[in-house]
Amino acid sequence: MTGNFWSLSTLCLTFVPSCVALNTQLVISNSKVAPDDFVKDAIVVNGDYPGPVLTAVKGERFQINVTNMLVDGSMNTSTSIHWHGIKQHLSNEMDGTAMVTQCPIVSGHSFMYDFTPVNQSGTFWYHSHFTLQYCEGLRGPIVIYDPLDPHLDMYDVDNTSTILTILDWYHVNAYDVTGSTNPDATLINGRGRYEGGPPIPLSVLSVVQGKRYRIRLINMACKPSFVFSIDGHTFTVIEADGENTLPLAVDSIQILAGQRYSLILNANQTVDNYWIRTNPNYNTTFAGGQNSAILRYEGALQRDPIHRDWTSSNPLSEPNLHALENPAAPGLPGVGGADVSLNLVSVWDDNIGRFLINGYSYTSPTIPVLLQILTGQLDNSQLQPYGSVYTLPPNKTIEMSIPGGQPEGYHPFHLHGHTFSVVRSAGSDTYNYDNPVRRDTTSNGVAGDNVTIRFRTDNSGPWLFHCHIDWHLDLGMAVVFAEDTDDTSLRIKSAWKQLCPNYDDLSSTIRNES
Repeated sequence: MTGNFWSLSTLCLTFVPSCVALNTQLVISNSKVAPDDFVKDAIVVNGDYPGPVLTAVKGERFQINVTNMLVDGSMNTSTSIHWHGIKQHLSNEMDGTAMVTQCPIVSGHSFMYDFTPVNQSGTFWYHSHFTLQYCEGLRGPIVIYDPLDPHLDMYDVDNTSTILTILDWYHVNAYDVTGSTNPDATLINGRGRYEGGPPIPLSVLSVVQGKRYRIRLINMACKPSFVFSIDGHTFTVIEADGENTLPLAVDSIQILAGQRYSLILNANQTVDNYWIRTNPNYNTTFAGGQNSAILRYEGALQRDPIHRDWTSSNPLSEPNLHALENPAAPGLPGVGGADVSLNLVSVWDDNIGRFLINGYSYTSPTIPVLLQILTGQLDNSQLQPYGSVYTLPPNKTIEMSIPGGQPEGYHPFHLHGHTFSVVRSAGSDTYNYDNPVRRDTTSNGVAGDNVTIRFRTDNSGPWLFHCHIDWHLDLGMAVVFAEDTDDTSLRIKSAWKQLCPNYDDLSSTIRNES
């Protein structure tokens, strides 16, 4: 797409993954898929793996009716969908986080997610937020286009053909994956090759020489981070996690699970095929087209690219990213400039085989935190799960430090309901209160790091803060921020109220199936 003319009919172009507009239905079911030619049982959305692209224009309302047709208990038959990066301002009940903001949707039932993103545009995604389910396939991209995008004059093309999703793929059930299990393949837009597997056709990003493309890069993985690069090409970053940034020229990007970037690619090289590389943090190999896709110029032969010696010399560093609008971090600059300061220390406890944050391991409560708050029967100190719920006052600046150094390396921490200013990034000892990057997912770094973020409590409700490595969340690396619990302005609909009775009617065996 070029220029300033935007409509859903032109945004939803024919492309894999498929694209659906607003006011639509997502049918969640089980199917056999073979994205790398290895046949495996999985979860599909409207028959697709990964799920279809959801698109909207800034300010538009989402009405997504989710119908649960799951039958395979090894991947759980109940579900919920989280709209990752959507702040859900005054619509906390639509956040889709099982046992925090809702009970799961029972198989054979539907639930309408109805919300309007407030003043948000950019690159997002959706995924199950129930047990390990998104690792089995329930995930897909979301793009909210802004007709007044301040970077509009920097690119000529921005549509579903320029979305690149990266995810990990396993030939075993998610519950059989351990900390030492590496993915069998990396899938880019749902296609990939694995060691010893057939050289199936890879995903292709088609470009025309001389045009400029807005690439929307999404890490939808359950575990790994990737270093993204394209042989022979550099690019300019203009967005991080749905927040506009000052343009920054780089030639590679490390992208963690849950993160998104928009980058401008100038198709200014010789007409040919070029490797798109997604170097995972567990096994660096591109042999036979593993961890790869293809950038193909119009007029190039339809074949794999040749090998090129291409070494990154200008990788993205998070401290070099700066928010474009209202760049200052909330609160006063300097130590003590926030209203509330928190220090969240995560460790692994060998005795119980779980992660702890400040001494407590997060486990899903039997009653959603939001429902606990709305009933008004519990004091804030009694909210469950005990030790994992932090109550926060309204309209205050929160500063949170998350030291690094836990087992299994750095962790991508994601905050629901907010974006935050990263005043100290992983790998840096410098604090920036003037113009730090603003985003919703960041690394806590390694030993010696003290990653520090700030946000305002301007959005009432309980919000999960967690590691986006899904197995780490399942093993307790999370807390809930119960924000402004006295605010009763939420207008809960009857369909939401019926989710818990339906779920409670299931036998305990089905509720906890895995």
